[in-house]
Amino acid sequence: MKTPEEYMKKALAEAEKARKIDEVPVGCVIVRNGEIIARAHNLREKNQQASAHAEFLAIQKASRKLGTWCLNDCDLYVTLEPCMMCTGVIGLSRINKLYYGTDDPKGGMVDTLIKVKEIPHIRTYPKEVHSGVLKEECSAILSDFFREKRKKSKEMKMQMKNQKISGE
Repeated sequence: MKTPEEYMKKALAEAEKARKIDEVPVGCVIVRNGEIIARAHNLREKNQQASAHAEFLAIQKASRKLGTWCLNDCDLYVTLEPCMMCTGVIGLSRINKLYYGTDDPKGGMVDTLIKVKEIPHIRTYPKEVHSGVLKEECSAILSDFFREKRKKSKEMKMQMKNQKISGE
């Protein structure tokens, strides 16, 4: 049986796959009996689907693999605190334990904006929530991604401004 940090490293590898294709770098793995049974990363831009979040896709894969929607003997590891949609799907699929890397101050619906364990009918699953697993690494991949995005955007604006000035 591996440690939560070892599983989170696998989720970080998925996040890196997302970053390489210019997706927000969030990765997820689902573990059952010490074995990774599903892994996924964000594919929202590639698939042009709002629901193509890492957690959502990993849960779909795990459900297909096991032939059931009920994943109550599975644990989910994700690099970023889940959003409202993913928190709902995690609860509905009855994930046993949720581990996440870094908080999401803009959309985190487990501990940050909402405390999911305080909501009736949702607080049953996941049974346990563990935050801050490899927090620095999970935060860094996101920070680096968005820093690079802002830099590219600024460079593009400067290039357009220079083209206007030169009359091109």
